[in-house]
Amino acid sequence: MNYRHIYHAGNFADCLKHIILTRILAYLQKKDKACFVLDTHAGIGEYDMSSEEAQKTGEWQEGIARLRGTDKRFPPLVSECLSDYLRIIDELNPDGEMALYPGSPRLIEQMLRPVDRATFIEKHPQDAETLTITMGRNRQIHVREDDGWVALRADLPPKERRGMVLVDPPFEEPDEYIRMVDAFLKGYRRWSTGIYCLWYPIKARRDVDDAAQMLAESGVDNILRAEMIIHKLDTAKRLNGTGLFIINPPYTLHDELKALLPVLADIFGQTAHRSTLEWIAPPK
Repeated sequence: MNYRHIYHAGNFADCLKHIILTRILAYLQKKDKACFVLDTHAGIGEYDMSSEEAQKTGEWQEGIARLRGTDKRFPPLVSECLSDYLRIIDELNPDGEMALYPGSPRLIEQMLRPVDRATFIEKHPQDAETLTITMGRNRQIHVREDDGWVALRADLPPKERRGMVLVDPPFEEPDEYIRMVDAFLKGYRRWSTGIYCLWYPIKARRDVDDAAQMLAESGVDNILRAEMIIHKLDTAKRLNGTGLFIINPPYTLHDELKALLPVLADIFGQTAHRSTLEWIAPPK
């Protein structure tokens, strides 16, 4: 594995993924019952924006820096969607400078209630060790060096019966889109009531559409597709956009994303400013 997320931490794709993550967690916590969160490709949990790697690409400057620096007045629903995400980032950076960016484990950890539980899976040994140190001693959190695809079978269903799964692979292999759908379906057969977020990059349109077709034909219902395009789709050599397949989304999420996605596309857009929200398989 050659992928290191530090080069991309805080970019526009992270922003969309992590905002949606916090919205789902906020929804789950509206009920008193405990919930479980599985993060299958967790990374190191927290990223230093002053590091050589982050500075080399500067992707965060076109992502979280743009979002935090915008002077736009957001509609109330958009502000609500951003509230937990931006609050956690501000708490990590009390002097206002963008020193640390929270990966999904840090965001999850910050939103867990005492009754909740999370498992973070990281395959890379060094990153798993770093994540363990970053999370510290917390009985609610279990960090394991393992294959995230295996965890979709081994860690499901959880005893809590309520919760979500975040699937965020590095997409190093050409068949990763299909592999993600296949692994999700195996996990879904074990826990069909969980909320699943399957993140993907958009470089070439065909790979994404093939994965969407697989999901549409899988027999699983209640699948929402949310996308944001910031570059024209005229080359597959760059990250042109990002999206998530969300299975069993909270009933509030569709309207939230309907308001949020165009605003984010406008903030992050460069040679394109476009968003898509559609039901691949509508709820029954």
